[in-house]
Amino acid sequence: MTTSSIVSVEKLTEIGQKIETFLKQQTTYMSEHTVSSPRAVGDALQSILEEKFDEIVGDDVRGYSADFARRAMADVAFTDSGDFYHVVDIKTHRLDTAFNMPNLTSVERLTRFYETDTNYFDLLLISYRVEGSDVQIAKVQFTPIEHLEWSCLTIGALGWGQIQIANSNRVVTDHSQNRREWMIKLCDTMLAFYPTEIAKIGQRLDHFIQTKEFWLAHP
Repeated sequence: MTTSSIVSVEKLTEIGQKIETFLKQQTTYMSEHTVSSPRAVGDALQSILEEKFDEIVGDDVRGYSADFARRAMADVAFTDSGDFYHVVDIKTHRLDTAFNMPNLTSVERLTRFYETDTNYFDLLLISYRVEGSDVQIAKVQFTPIEHLEWSCLTIGALGWGQIQIANSNRVVTDHSQNRREWMIKLCDTMLAFYPTEIAKIGQRLDHFIQTKEFWLAHP
């Protein structure tokens, strides 16, 4: 499988550094009242990036779009110089919060999206601290999802299953992983996950069978 030049370690690092530099140059986009809200900060950073992402990344971006519904897979999307299509999910994380498990995407949606070899689901992970009313950008990572190690991922029981970062304070990448290896691991993970969910459903069915019996016998 031919891969996009965007997903080389050098290019991913370069894009992450460009975005980090740009965000550190931004000022006065939060107030003392809004900076304490991770959702408000996340929305502000996403809005800034949606407007400027193609300019920040530069010549590698073609056919840029930031017009997506909130529940869409992408916040921004582009076609690169090699005609590979990238959808980018922007995730922000305040470092002084104790725990954070963001949803990345549905397992069903990702498997269908990756049936096309030229598609990429990229993550833009932004870590920050708050000082007064200022947002201090600490780290920016830009990576396709298949470069995330499964040791830092988990599956949430929503719909078919949601791929989640288990703890945003620990994000581990392995750029030597290829898509085939990662997707096989995803399948193994789901084949272990679903039987556990079936067992839980069996317990819930038993509970409501007993509850119904209780109320049928209740005066």
